[in-house]
Amino acid sequence: MSTPRLPLFLERQSYRRRRLVDASRAIPVFGIILFFVPLLWQQPEPGEAPGLAQRGIYLFLAWGLLVAVTAVISIRLQTRLHEGARQNGPAEGTDVL
Repeated sequence: MSTPRLPLFLERQSYRRRRLVDASRAIPVFGIILFFVPLLWQQPEPGEAPGLAQRGIYLFLAWGLLVAVTAVISIRLQTRLHEGARQNGPAEGTDVL
């Protein structure tokens, strides 16, 4: 019989840092999805106003949301990186400010 495998243990900080990196990689995908949503909206009837203002406001708000989420993730990644560098010392070949 083979020996039972021990569960894989990941440090909490490195796990959270990896999830933040994953989130930062997923932001462009969510941005593309958000920007294509207005294409799914119904076209106005021949006598109605085109509704371009609503679509413009939506795109501006989606863009602002993406900027805000990216800023939050960037700040968290920087603080986690600096915390890890303080605890472990800078890795060879890296420049920590």
